[in-house]
Amino acid sequence: MHITRRETFNAAHRLFRPEWNDEKNLEVFGKCSNPNWHGHNYTLYVTVEGKVSDETGFVLNLKMLSKIIDAFVLQKLDHKNINTEVDFMQGKLASTENLAIGIWKQLDQPIKELGARLHRIKLEETEKNYVEYYG
Repeated sequence: MHITRRETFNAAHRLFRPEWNDEKNLEVFGKCSNPNWHGHNYTLYVTVEGKVSDETGFVLNLKMLSKIIDAFVLQKLDHKNINTEVDFMQGKLASTENLAIGIWKQLDQPIKELGARLHRIKLEETEKNYVEYYG
């Protein structure tokens, strides 16, 4: 059985490689390389899988999943600059793909400790763009 929790957060970032000049960054990353940053209203979907408990009827308690997402992801990302303030993104290009991988790494073990398995991270950057990561 799969179950998904949806959360939202707002964050700023800049796509750039510091070893490239502004012209090269603009050529590769377009307006997302704005030196003054830009932001998104992200939507995060965390899908877990597991056996439905005979006792509770749940794969896992969604209140507990929400608390884990808040503690390990939202408190670190919401209203933050991904490039400069998010510990698990330090030294990484702040793309949506890398962010989804980082979120997976933050949530994988705590979800296992609840007796479920992380199945998918879906991260919407805009209503037109999203990534899905399956570990």
